[in-house]
This record gives sequence, structure tokens and C-alpha cells, in this order.
Amino acid sequence: MHRLEYEGGDFGRENLFGEEMSDIYVSGWLRGIDEKQKTDVHYRSLNGEGNFNWRFVFPFRYYPTEQCLSVTKKQHFWSLDETERRLPPVLAMQVWDNDIFNPDDYLGEIELNLNDMLGYAKSSKSCSLSQMPEFNKDVPSEGTFSLFESKRVRGWWPMKGKLTKPPEKKGKLGLAGKIELEFEIVTKEEAEERPAGRARDDPNANPKLDPPNRPDTSFFWFTSPWKSCKFIIWRRFKWLIIALIFLIIIVAFLVLFFYNFPEYSVRRLVIGK
Repeated sequence: MHRLEYEGGDFGRENLFGEEMSDIYVSGWLRGIDEKQKTDVHYRSLNGEGNFNWRFVFPFRYYPTEQCLSVTKKQHFWSLDETERRLPPVLAMQVWDNDIFNPDDYLGEIELNLNDMLGYAKSSKSCSLSQMPEFNKDVPSEGTFSLFESKRVRGWWPMKGKLTKPPEKKGKLGLAGKIELEFEIVTKEEAEERPAGRARDDPNANPKLDPPNRPDTSFFWFTSPWKSCKFIIWRRFKWLIIALIFLIIIVAFLVLFFYNFPEYSVRRLVIGK
């Protein structure tokens, strides 16, 4: 998971200082497997862009002849034996807006059947809903290629979601954003020969992921009070703060003047006499 460009939905909530921003993260999982993974949070995204460089690792058992996953788990907590289910290999990814005091806000999603992958775009500009069959009748509903045959691919895919802007499209399904993903399918033996940790944890290899290039304005306000003052309070209230400082200086000068003026006047009168 490399990058995200969010374009629609609920992005752009105003904070206490009137800034439109969002704290973006992405969660992903294989349908039928309970374990979910999620990225770290790109705080204070002011333009809908999120940078991550985050590795998801999903171990699973796959039957090539049946083109399905084998998922074994107990049907109920009181069950003694596990039951096997065979499911299509569908990867789901969702974008969320992180919230501290309220439930996180859902922004958009994409589902990819690894056997019948949607065609990808080579750049963000060429990525659109026309890659999805539900928005483009010319796109085959069965997908364009199999990841199990291609082994490795990198590109841009569109994410859909309910829009809130502009008003005439509110509530309609549309382009929520674009996500840059890199996929690689490896066997158990290959994974042991070329290990790779989740996220950017050790072993950070195959490939090595560098920390994301995020702007200085991306930070968590609670743990960065200096940056909060610099990028939030100062940027928005700079001239008000400057005017307040000048006002305080002028008031202090006047107070000192009127406080010392009677004593100075008396001294002048005494010396004059």
C-alpha cells in the first residue's frame, strides 16, 4: 500500500480552528478471514492525499484447481472441530477517517477478486471509475487478469463510496478516491527464502519500504504541541497574535507612563522651587 488520493465522500470536516482536514488510514482483509490489518494514520491531510508505504501480509491456503481459498474455523464457540469453507480470494480495502472521541468515519472501499482482477491504471490521472464494470459496460465483469498468474503487479485502482459533495450528488455512489497498490503472490517456500515483515517492521525487505514522505503539517496535535502552535494556531491567527502583542506593549507603556507621571511631575515642581 503506497499512496491514496481521496476525492469524495465525507472528507473535509472542519476542526476547531476552521480547517478542512482528515486523519486517514486504510484497513484491509481477505473475505472470510477474520483478521484485519490497517495502516498507521496520516494525520491532518489537508488535500485528501495520504502517504503510507505500508506492507500487508496475508497468509492463506489456496487451491489452484478450484481457484478458491480454504478457510477453517469453528462455527460456534462451543464447537469442538473446525469446519472448512472454500471461498473466492477477495481482498477488501477500506478508507477511514480516524476520530478520537467518536466512531471512525467510513470514506470508501474497493474489493478485488485476486482471480479476476480489475484492470489497473499506470498513473493517478488515468485512474477512474471506468475501470469498474458497474460503471462501465465495456469492462468485462469477470475481470482482466489473475494475480496468481501475473505474480506481481503495481498500479492505481479507483475506490467507490457515497458522495456528499457537491450537493446535487449527495448520497450517490461515485469516485471516492484512488489508491496505489503493489501486489505480490508468493508460495510458502518463497516466503521463507525472502521474508518480509508487516508494515515496515523487521525484516523490512523484499522490497525495503522507506518511511512515507509526509508534509510537515501531518502530525498528531496532542503529541506535538509545538507543531500545533506553529501550523495551526500561528498560521491561522498570525496577524491577530501580532496585533495582540503590539496592543499589550502599548498598554504596558501607557500604564508605566501614567504610573510614573505623578512622581515625575512632583520632582519637577520641587526642583523648580
